Amino acid sequence: MCDHDRPKFVPQEDTSGSRRRRLWELTANCHCPIVGVCLPLALLRKLVGKVATMSVEGDDYDLHVWAVHECANRSRMAELLQRTLDERFAGVIRKFKEARDGDALMALWRKAVDSGDTAGSFWAALSHPRCDAWLTEAIVRDMHMIQHQAGASVRVDVARFTELQKQHAQLAAELEQTRDKAARAADAKAKETARLAEQNVQQRAELAQRDAAIEALKRQLEALEAALPDMRDRERLLRRMEELEGREQALNEKMAQLRQRLVRERQEAAAPSSPAVVAVPVAPPVPTAARLALVDKTVLCVGGRSSNVPNYRELLEREGARFMHHDGGLEQASELLDTSLAAADLVICQTGCISHQAYWRVKDFCKRTGKRCLFVDNPSTSSLSVCLRKAAEPVPQTVA
Repeated sequence: MCDHDRPKFVPQEDTSGSRRRRLWELTANCHCPIVGVCLPLALLRKLVGKVATMSVEGDDYDLHVWAVHECANRSRMAELLQRTLDERFAGVIRKFKEARDGDALMALWRKAVDSGDTAGSFWAALSHPRCDAWLTEAIVRDMHMIQHQAGASVRVDVARFTELQKQHAQLAAELEQTRDKAARAADAKAKETARLAEQNVQQRAELAQRDAAIEALKRQLEALEAALPDMRDRERLLRRMEELEGREQALNEKMAQLRQRLVRERQEAAAPSSPAVVAVPVAPPVPTAARLALVDKTVLCVGGRSSNVPNYRELLEREGARFMHHDGGLEQASELLDTSLAAADLVICQTGCISHQAYWRVKDFCKRTGKRCLFVDNPSTSSLSVCLRKAAEPVPQTVA
């Protein structure tokens, strides 16, 4: 900046020293913008309260005027303001120390104005050793215009702020509605979640019951599979019984034919020309008074000689019984005996012709089930007839 650019009415000052200028050394037109721009009102009121010997009455403007008045001379208030400004803007002051002449100082000030950081830069520039009267006047003018622009901006900002307040109120109302809607949705979601959780618990319980039922059915199936061999043995036994019944029927027919033939031969033998009569032994019938109630009953004969089995059958069928036979383990399996025992109403055990295993099986089964069992020592047909007659006799009752 050249000397001919400076105003002629501003006297030249000596700015060759390095000491920064004090607040009370500045011109009076600097005090008002420094106090107004660089010190917030709350801080200014606090500082005035520290040094004022009497209460400063009035509003913020009166407080501002009193502080500006105190800056005209070196006073306690001016010194306190000096220290406060140096402490608040120490960083900016160090930055402005780099300016070695007025041009550099003005460049730093212009840069601060462009960036909008004017409060600290305003104090650092005015108190700088190279700030002469011309620079002081230029900086104060700039600040004056900045304040006017700031005031206009404030008015614009106030209008904008009012509009933003309206928008804020509208957005707040919409936000509240959205929150209410979200709360209702969350409540409905929570109820739905609780319902689904309860349904899930019920389904889990049903699934557990189904699993238990499946497990029980598996155990039953395993038991049936384990019992399947016995079932097969029973099927074989039933087929064997059917075969035996067929053979029995054929034998009965054959016996009927033989009886008829025997009767004819007896009749022929009884004729006068017959020199002798052949006597055929017949099993003695059981007396009617001593007969067991065997009509439509199933009688199982266990053991005995195989040659006497037809005589056993004839004897029992005359009494109206259904005849079954098991050889007692001689040829037939003892394991199949339980099926025959279960189907019988009366059991006859031929103890003389039976295996030990079959004997104990018959005895144990009849004892457990309470089924009546007749034990015959002699496997003859007459011994069986005698056993049936004794079994039909009433049991004598003892008198106590």
